[in-house]
Amino acid sequence: MRRVIQKAWMGRSALACLLWPLSLVYRAATSAHRHLYKAGILKSARVPVPVIVVGNVVAGGGGKTPLVIALVQRLQNAGMKAGVVSRGYGRQGAACQEVTLATPVLESGDEPMLIKRRTGAPVFVGVKRGAAARALLQAYPETQVLVCDDGLQHYAMCRDIEIIVFDDRGTGNGWLLPAGPLRESWPALGDVTPRLVLHTGNKPAFEGFTSTRRLAANAVAMDGTLVPMSTFVGKPVVALAAIANPQAFFDMLGLGGIMLSQTIALPDHHPVSDADLQGILDAAILCTEKDAVKLVALPQTANVLAVPLEFEPEPAFFKALDALLIPLLSQLPLSHGTQTA
Repeated sequence: MRRVIQKAWMGRSALACLLWPLSLVYRAATSAHRHLYKAGILKSARVPVPVIVVGNVVAGGGGKTPLVIALVQRLQNAGMKAGVVSRGYGRQGAACQEVTLATPVLESGDEPMLIKRRTGAPVFVGVKRGAAARALLQAYPETQVLVCDDGLQHYAMCRDIEIIVFDDRGTGNGWLLPAGPLRESWPALGDVTPRLVLHTGNKPAFEGFTSTRRLAANAVAMDGTLVPMSTFVGKPVVALAAIANPQAFFDMLGLGGIMLSQTIALPDHHPVSDADLQGILDAAILCTEKDAVKLVALPQTANVLAVPLEFEPEPAFFKALDALLIPLLSQLPLSHGTQTA
């Protein structure tokens, strides 16, 4: 049913038209929610460091987590101390907690654990992102910038910069949920928070910055061994992905010359288990890094390898981000430092 709905969102089909009246209810509810915060009736909490929210206005993944990783790594390379907060969608429990390399992925969520592994930055998860941000800053008071993975529509925490991510779906049929994929109207009207738009797909449908994404030349076995992707050419290979758009991963493997004997597409954030691997353990199994953080704890993963994604926004994107971020950093207390991004 989920795939039927997503297909309907790409056009103004009979199903989308049938759901359109409900989108008016959704529009009214989300507009009222937003205006309660703007009017100060509901309060937004501010933290003492700049907050960059990476999100999308389209339901489903669009490349937010690779961008969060790229942002944090660039800040780190510039000598900045960055932290990450996330809801940790799909994890068990709702408590605010730090994500460490020893945290079970069922408690951290797959994306926060991937961010932790790739960046080493402090990562905190919590349903209330403001509480997660405060906990992070209390534990790591030297933090100079917070990056929020998702949370664009979470107005309880103030943000200084918003980065809106779009993939090749664009805005779909342009309608709000449930008749279309939009979580909020696009283009947005009346917002004063500085916004940057980044396209993670190959076919930007409207103005915004672009990026490149490709699979790495080496896959990574569960024990950390690097295996050239060329090793799998001409051999039976199974591809597994529990991400928002599994087909995108399968297509990238195909473009790399990998002939897939079988593909296993699972729902985003699916808790991959031994049962999902039954009957395919005799072949090499290629998965995404996001899936690998869940598979690493399983006993039968000798043939499972993660294929890292190399993601890079265009230089003009970082130049535009610097123009927004540097003035904010200059306002920080001296104890936080004033390095530029």
